[in-house]
Amino acid sequence: MYENLAVVAVFAFLYSIVAAGMERTPINGALVFVAVGLLFGPLWLGVLDLSIDETEFRMFADLTLALILFIDAANADLRVLKSQSHIPIRMLFIGLPLVIATGMLVGGWLFDGFGFYQLALLATILAATDAALGKSVVTNKAIPARIREGLNAESGLNDGLCVPILLTFVVLASGAQLEGSSTQLALTLLAREIGIGLLVGLGMTAIGWQLIRICYRRDWISKIWLQLTAVALAVGCFTVAQSLHGSGYIAAFVGGMLFGWLAKSHTHELVLAGESTAEAMALVTWVIFGAAVVGQVYSYFTWQVLLYSLLSLTVIRMLPMLLVLTGTGETLSGKLFLGWFGPRGLASVVFIIIVLDEKVPGADLMAVTVVCTVTLSIILHGVSARPLASWFSARAGGQDTNGQDSNGRDA
Repeated sequence: MYENLAVVAVFAFLYSIVAAGMERTPINGALVFVAVGLLFGPLWLGVLDLSIDETEFRMFADLTLALILFIDAANADLRVLKSQSHIPIRMLFIGLPLVIATGMLVGGWLFDGFGFYQLALLATILAATDAALGKSVVTNKAIPARIREGLNAESGLNDGLCVPILLTFVVLASGAQLEGSSTQLALTLLAREIGIGLLVGLGMTAIGWQLIRICYRRDWISKIWLQLTAVALAVGCFTVAQSLHGSGYIAAFVGGMLFGWLAKSHTHELVLAGESTAEAMALVTWVIFGAAVVGQVYSYFTWQVLLYSLLSLTVIRMLPMLLVLTGTGETLSGKLFLGWFGPRGLASVVFIIIVLDEKVPGADLMAVTVVCTVTLSIILHGVSARPLASWFSARAGGQDTNGQDSNGRDA
């Protein structure tokens, strides 16, 4: 046990003192963390002996993602998001179903043994994008604000939208008998997940903020404990919504948005400790992923798995986004940028654990494909983030702080 902690602690210290320098290179943190897990895990040095089960890993990944969603949403520029809301709306409500449908078509071509519901499950799992892996893009001020906020909103909400779709296909793939149609079940789950998520996220944050104000004015809260408020609210929004069978992801994201709107100029100060906590949790998550997951299944990466993974990151994601963004006034470079930066990560890992727990037929092959896709995403999106951001910001030069020209369009 102490050997595991020693490796993670020493690595965390070493990375923390060079993190700023690493951010100026094409190598992202997640790639480094996974590589460390592979190096020190059973595959190579055998120093890390991680006996963590699927449920424990899912919970840790869930909490990490919830904290990241809350903080990213709190830091969002709502003024820009409001004026450019058509971009994430199209990507979420038209693009997301098209991505799932395209994933099913490609899967049907490559995986002969999968039935309709298995194909739907795999496509849904890999339609969810990761706010954590996309952070280097959505926080890069050189990129026009409408692009950053659009990607931030999409990655923050699409995980929550995918959950009821996933659960519906899990039930159908398991062969359970339904009362009513599958469409009715999906709509019911969607309404419940979104509704409870919104109510919990907005309600808990509103009440929590008022309590913070009251206690701060009465000098009941110290500066040290003030840093814990955002972390506790993020975890609270997620866990309460999940306990009520709602979407914890949506609760964390909308709660974070409201927190940022209420805190205004104090937002950065209040979420800074939570941001460092989220980074540390992500570090541990990716080390575990490298040591206990990638190192165990990489030998099962067939050519079909590799090809589907590459297509999932490119054609399956980018083609639907190019179509749905037609008519928005966005340039081709903007559409390609929005389409490419849909990295797969923690949400997909959590979703495949749900499928494995339910013992859905074909879950093992799905798991191998998801692990392969996430691993490739960590590499390809990480390496391409900085150079593509520089390329795109150069093409968008001469714009105002919102990334727009005087006509409100891409220059």
